[in-house]
Amino acid sequence: MYDLHTHTVFSDGELLPSELIRRAAVLGYDTLAITDHADASNLGRLVESVAEVRDSAQHYGVNLLVGVELTHVPPPLIPLLARDAKRRGADIVLVHGETVVEPVPPGTNHAACTCEYVDVLAHPGLITVEDARIAAERGMALEITSRAGHNRTNGHVVRVARETGCSLVVDSDTHAPSDLMTEEARWAVALGSGLTDAESRKVLSLDIASAILK
Repeated sequence: MYDLHTHTVFSDGELLPSELIRRAAVLGYDTLAITDHADASNLGRLVESVAEVRDSAQHYGVNLLVGVELTHVPPPLIPLLARDAKRRGADIVLVHGETVVEPVPPGTNHAACTCEYVDVLAHPGLITVEDARIAAERGMALEITSRAGHNRTNGHVVRVARETGCSLVVDSDTHAPSDLMTEEARWAVALGSGLTDAESRKVLSLDIASAILK
């Protein structure tokens, strides 16, 4: 299993990175991305700090991806910060999409979809077909989420992804221990979003995560 969207005490999560990794390992996760909320004020420190627990992740048998979630960043600055994150050593860059439950600036989805350094658009809300087509051309993924509130538009995201051929990932947006999903919960989120059994199997596989990050 994989989860490409989690948070720790380095932003608004409840767990130290090592405890988050351990809990994920016990649940059977093979790959875990720690993607704390980032902007220009803390991006460098986040990448450096999470990288310090790579050894801990290896001991627990987890492939740790060092990442950030660019959050409420003005759209024109997203390409600059995403590039900076990758240059500082981030394995994965998420952008906090235009969820329907937060005042994310309009244009955020478009800025993420057109940026070569962004890997996943998290909870993209009512994303347009046009932006999803751009994401598909780039190999960027749209996120289906289990996070309350953000998950209100999962069905829309699936429909748009089908129409455009855009990749999908299923993530937890973990902030607390109870947010990490079991294998059964991941299946429920995928099927509940409108994916078929075959589509869910593909979206939930490690192959999809590897393809996005190659």
